Amino acid sequence: MPVERIALTDFRNHRDALILPDSNMVVLTGDNGAGKTNILEAVSLLAPGRGLRGAALRDMARQDGPGGFAIAAELDGARIGTGTLPATPDRRQVRVNGTAAAATALAEHLAISWLTPAMDRLFIESPGGRRRFLDRLVLALRPDHGTHSARYEAAMRARNALLTDERPADPEWLAALEAQMEVHGHAIDTARRHVITRLTELLEVGTQDVFARPRLALDGWTGDSGALAAALRSGRGRDTAAGRTLTGPHRADLIVTHAEKGQAAALCSTGEQKALLLSLILAHAALVGQDSGRPLLVLLDEVAAHLDPARRLALFDRLRATGGQIWMTGTESALFDGMGEAARFIVAEGRIDRAEARL
Repeated sequence: MPVERIALTDFRNHRDALILPDSNMVVLTGDNGAGKTNILEAVSLLAPGRGLRGAALRDMARQDGPGGFAIAAELDGARIGTGTLPATPDRRQVRVNGTAAAATALAEHLAISWLTPAMDRLFIESPGGRRRFLDRLVLALRPDHGTHSARYEAAMRARNALLTDERPADPEWLAALEAQMEVHGHAIDTARRHVITRLTELLEVGTQDVFARPRLALDGWTGDSGALAAALRSGRGRDTAAGRTLTGPHRADLIVTHAEKGQAAALCSTGEQKALLLSLILAHAALVGQDSGRPLLVLLDEVAAHLDPARRLALFDRLRATGGQIWMTGTESALFDGMGEAARFIVAEGRIDRAEARL
């Protein structure tokens, strides 16, 4: 099992919580506001990034607590942890096997993806949300994707600062930053397109009689090696006027179409959009199982409540087939009847109790 033990200290509404899953199917049930999603958020922070809510670090610390928080997990062969200190609530700390590490190092130990109710608007909101969604899928397969993204963003921020400074920018310095953006931007674009190609292959041959089949494409900048640096160099005047960089993979958009209907996902019904997202998550989980040597975690928040019984059972079967560890939440335990063996926990006001399994 990817996660054998996870402990939360002063995280959200959990003062001191411990979960020992003994199954790859983990179910958390409880009333609204009990803290189920908080647990999924804690698990999501075992990957680089800001977790499934995208919240500020200081907002994750328990109210009326000491001001910091800690999340510690034991995996098969590794101990990883993250959190903040009360004196530096906006600075994330990461430790791997007892040694301080960069957040990007977490991607070497786990592949994590998630689906939450907030993502139901993914197809009708800004390209930034879809881009971040795609990058999480890529990161689960390419652990170095986070490093490339961080270095690309750092070089771009430095370039923007030079272009908007009142003093004339040093051409050699600009060229050096643009060369860095070229290296990392090309790696980002290549990884994104590889994952889209592999997902498309799985979606084309997969069984799609229960969930809608999405067709994927990447819209925005692409080019051969050297093309981005040249585009940035020729666009300096335009970028100076705009106050930001207008060319590069940071402007890309994930385009999703309902394959059978030939309709953009943004124009589909809410139920169809949910089905398209589920298909993507399932295909990605299968892909990680095939192409990655790292354990897979899939976090699904309140997903079962939106499906009829037949589709719920089909979802459970598909998730179990991935071989990964699946964490699911729901307000009612009956939503998970028919799942089979699972580690079940009841969450109530920050307290976590083991529940008797129902088959």
